[in-house]
This record gives sequence, C-alpha cells and structure tokens, in this order.
Amino acid sequence: MNRFVASIAAVLFGWTTGHALAQADAARGFPERPVRMVVPFGPAGGTDTIARVIAGKMGESFGQPVIVENKPGAQGIIASEFVRKAAPDGYTILIATSGPMAANAAIHSKLPYHPLRDFTPVTMIGTYTLLMVVNSSLPVNSVQELIAYAKARPDKVNYGSSGSLGQLVSELFNQQAGTRFQYIPYKSSGDFVGALLSNEVTMALSDTPPVSGQVRAGKLRALAITSANRHHAWPDVPTMAEAGLPDFVVEFWNGFFVPVRTPAPIVHRLHAEIARVIALPDVRERLNGLGVDPSAMPGEAFAKIIAADIARWTAVARAANIKAD
Repeated sequence: MNRFVASIAAVLFGWTTGHALAQADAARGFPERPVRMVVPFGPAGGTDTIARVIAGKMGESFGQPVIVENKPGAQGIIASEFVRKAAPDGYTILIATSGPMAANAAIHSKLPYHPLRDFTPVTMIGTYTLLMVVNSSLPVNSVQELIAYAKARPDKVNYGSSGSLGQLVSELFNQQAGTRFQYIPYKSSGDFVGALLSNEVTMALSDTPPVSGQVRAGKLRALAITSANRHHAWPDVPTMAEAGLPDFVVEFWNGFFVPVRTPAPIVHRLHAEIARVIALPDVRERLNGLGVDPSAMPGEAFAKIIAADIARWTAVARAANIKAD
C-alpha cells in the first residue's frame, strides 16, 4: 500500500513539476504574437490615453505589438465580459478603473462577472483623487459652508455625475454630512462641468482633469480634495478631513486584469513589464498630467484594495438604495 501511495505521489509530483516548468517556459517565450489591451471606454479619454502610452512602451520591449481596443458601453460591463471570456493566456488584458471593478459589483445584483473571482489583478497603475467643486458664484467658501447652504435648502441642491462612481462618492458625502443633494446624471464629465458652469447643479465630486482648467481660471471653486493628505498638485486645497469630515477619504484607481486561470508566470511577466513602463520618467510625467499618482502595486495587494472597495461601495449603495437593475 505504501509503495502504491508513493508511486501515485511520484506521478503527481512529476506532473506538477512538469506543468510548472511548461508554464515557466511559456512565460519566457511570452509574447509570441500581438497582445490585445481592452479599454472599457471610448477613445481619447483618460483611461484610453493611459492604455496607449503604456501599450506603446510594452510593444517596444516585447517586440510584438500591443493593440489597444476600445469596447465602451454599459459602464464597462461589455469590455469586462469580453475579457472574462477570453483565453487565459495573457494575450488579452483589461485596463479598468474602480468603476467596472468595484462600483459595478456594488450596484448590479446580476453582474455577469465578478471582479475577483473571474479576473486575476496583474498590477495597479495608479490612484487618483477627487475635487469637490462648485460654481465660483455660489456663496460658499468651504465644505462646512456648503453643508450649511444645503441644509437650509434641502429641496434645491443637487450634484452632477457621469457614472456610478461619482454617484456613490456623492452619496457617501450625503451620508456623512447629513445633506440631501439630489443626483443629476450626465453622459460625460464635460456635460456635468458645463452644468456646473451654468449653475444647473450645485456641486460635483470629480476627478481632477475635467475641472482643473476651470478651477485655475477661477470659474469653479475647489472646496476640498478627497485624498488622505493634501495633494502636491493642489497644495492650497484642504482635505475632507481638514474640512470637518475625518472619515471621508476616497481614492479611485486603475489597473490591469487578465482572465482567471492565466498562468502565474505570465501574470508575473506582465506585472514586471508594466512596472518597468510605469517607472519610466516620461510615463510618470504623463500619468501625473492625467491626475494619476503612479503605483505598480502587485496583484495580490491590489486584490485586497479591490475587495475592500467593493465592500465599502456596496454599503453606500444599500444605504442610498442605489440599484442599477
């Protein structure tokens, strides 16, 4: 019996060792053909720009083209589902933000994919913070003044957003500040910025690129930033904690994902290459210009952040009764 068990163990060990060696060999030869990088949003946006900057540098190193494909629609569900169904071989990768990979899980009860069960996080690209902005003509100069203004006009204040993430973070503000800002949806960040400029909405919590020009021109006023500490690009803007909401710290992120069961050596190969690209001075400068603080966080640590964000935004969505289906 012992001899039989030993023989079975030897076979299994041999298969496991052989399988691991085969995966390692595949990673050493990877990639042998073009790699497809899928973007869940349209061309010329922030995520698309990041994808094309990184794809170009990866292609130079790989000796194979890294082709960017835009598959916009359904808040990132179309692209995510496409990559979920792709072969788990490293040749189809998804670049996604907190929206498709955290917010969607919070608001969709029948989401056709799970961000962590159906995908392996490869690496974080970076984080970005949000600015709370109002029209400069609004008679408020701080978050506390905005809260007082809103509580005095509970049926007349609103906020603009072009996606579920903006809605969730604004509802988090409502919950922590005790306000009743009403949600006004817009198709794009440009639309809600236009609404702010025309006083159609009272305030917005926005990533920095869409509003930075109007803030610096004095047309919009930045009341606070959602990072834990003051941001190097906005040193004069207080954090939400400094503004009186100590638990209001929000940073969104973007990163790369591959279908689950992609061999670990290939995942590690992709992470190493993306980390190399993100560390390049010209790439870091470009990311900073898009409001992104670069961070090539490995997939294991990145997965923990995703799980925590899913739990956080699910709680906010339930409290605000936000449902997408």
